[in-house]
Amino acid sequence: MSLRADFLVIGGGIAGLRAAIDLVGHGHVLLLTKASGTESNTGYAQGGVAAAIGPDDSPALHLADTLEAGAGLCDSDAVEVLVNEGPRYVRELIAWGAAFDSDEHGEPALGREGAHSVRRVLHARDATGREIARTLWSHLQGHASLEVVDHALATRLIVDDGECLGVELLHADGSVASVRANAVLLATGGAGQVFAETTNPAIATGDGVAMAWRAGARVGDLEFVQFHPTVLHVAGAPRTLISEAVRGEGARLLNSDGERFMERYDPRGELAPRDVVATAMVREAARTGRSVCLSMAHMDAAWVRERFPGITAICRAAGLDIAHDALPVSPAAHYMCGGVDTDLEGRTSIVRLFAAGEVASTRVHGANRLASNSLLEGLVFGARAAAAMRQPETPCRLPFAMTSGASGEPVGSSVAITPEEDVPALMWRDAGLVRSAGPLGHLVPRLEALAAFRELTLERSRTPDAWRQANLARVGALIARAALRRQESRGGHRREDFPERNDLHWKVHCSDCRVQIDA
Repeated sequence: MSLRADFLVIGGGIAGLRAAIDLVGHGHVLLLTKASGTESNTGYAQGGVAAAIGPDDSPALHLADTLEAGAGLCDSDAVEVLVNEGPRYVRELIAWGAAFDSDEHGEPALGREGAHSVRRVLHARDATGREIARTLWSHLQGHASLEVVDHALATRLIVDDGECLGVELLHADGSVASVRANAVLLATGGAGQVFAETTNPAIATGDGVAMAWRAGARVGDLEFVQFHPTVLHVAGAPRTLISEAVRGEGARLLNSDGERFMERYDPRGELAPRDVVATAMVREAARTGRSVCLSMAHMDAAWVRERFPGITAICRAAGLDIAHDALPVSPAAHYMCGGVDTDLEGRTSIVRLFAAGEVASTRVHGANRLASNSLLEGLVFGARAAAAMRQPETPCRLPFAMTSGASGEPVGSSVAITPEEDVPALMWRDAGLVRSAGPLGHLVPRLEALAAFRELTLERSRTPDAWRQANLARVGALIARAALRRQESRGGHRREDFPERNDLHWKVHCSDCRVQIDA
């Protein structure tokens, strides 16, 4: 079966929906979702969306905070776009009916999170992502030019002579189809499921990065994985995010002796950037031999439960009282700062192929994303990609980046593997929060061989799980290779054997590409 559209949007999160809103007035838009239309990483975003709309805030302050959190690798032009255009898109959401929490004057109630110098985070209790997604879906309803296909897994980009012509997809019943379009947007989200410990939903398997790399697109900065510090860690219970907003409102990190410890590692304490907090927690746990906890026992119990009803329910299901108990927490993979390389309009290195949201690498986050900038990125760059998609033949203006790892030949073919290798377990063990050359050096050829093997078997096993396993192996190999290459510690990338940041040799963005060898 073959479908046709003017614009193809792959993914139903904030970036894809915001792009679709601007595209529906310019032609037929086909929006593919991997699961149901309401299932995306956006819906799991608890904390909020950052924007400089407060009386004591400004885009310049937001810019400075973003650059500081990014550990020297943010593209300042990309950040300028984010912080200057962001307030307009947030006010647009409010005009469309987004029910953000408000203060006694009816103005948005702004929260504060780690590494923000002022309160600038709009929130809808602790389910902000879900409220934004609801608002965007509601604004799209009734457009005759929008067609939504649920439970459709995009598997392979159709590329000819350097141009993306569409995508092949796999339906839940095993049937295969192709979609041809004038412009294709990857808005497929992140890849947290590459790691055994993650806050991401099951759909976050790095499909967009894997597809783009196989098609010959450039990907970059994949070593910078953000590990969220405060994830509930209770035996037998799901690993669930405890929002940064909790610490923003005064929650404390305590060691096994009940002592606050963060100021020993950073003067900003619990409100240091996420990479700093996560690393400090691991070091403190290693120092004491026991895990750390998050406590709100010193705060007003009724207010805590009202402000964080979702997290209250999560804790209750795990047998804990959010307002009185010390909540055992530890870091888990949360967000990909890298992805498919794009310019500031979402164009990739393949003509007519665009990317926006977590799947994209605009270099706006640098080596570590500032809290609550992800939803803002989806709004701003989703809209910018939509504008560029109306002139899809315009070439990409990617900035220079060091390119490494281009290959069309088999890699690691002599490595002994078994098809059932557990990629997330391997990645968590050898490419997790703290890395070193020894484990990474063994991991890279192992994952390269496993990815190549799984990709060769895809034609014989047309099932969503086969693609899931192939994508996990491919993206895992790309992350591990990038982590082995970068010989320093910066932001979300920590090397035991290179513990210092090295601006002289490594203040650069590193990219990876694959020579296209498929017909």
